Amino acid sequence: MQIGRVIGSAHSTVKHPSMQGRKLLIVQPRLTDNSPDGDPILAVDCIGAGVSDNVILTSDGARKLLDVEVTPVRWTIIGIQD
Repeated sequence: MQIGRVIGSAHSTVKHPSMQGRKLLIVQPRLTDNSPDGDPILAVDCIGAGVSDNVILTSDGARKLLDVEVTPVRWTIIGIQD
């Protein structure tokens, strides 16, 4: 798992069927001291996060979260940090 901050959203005219109806958000991963950790990543939102939210990301279990057998999704947002 990884923490990050949503810095924007992405729009796509064509999506893989496993991503239909899901928001794509641009997330800046963060270290524990809140400094940036690498380049921003594209994540599928499963919970309704928005810009400037601190979120919890995972790269495990995308198929289970999206309820599909095959998906190109690597990162999914699974929580909003208080």
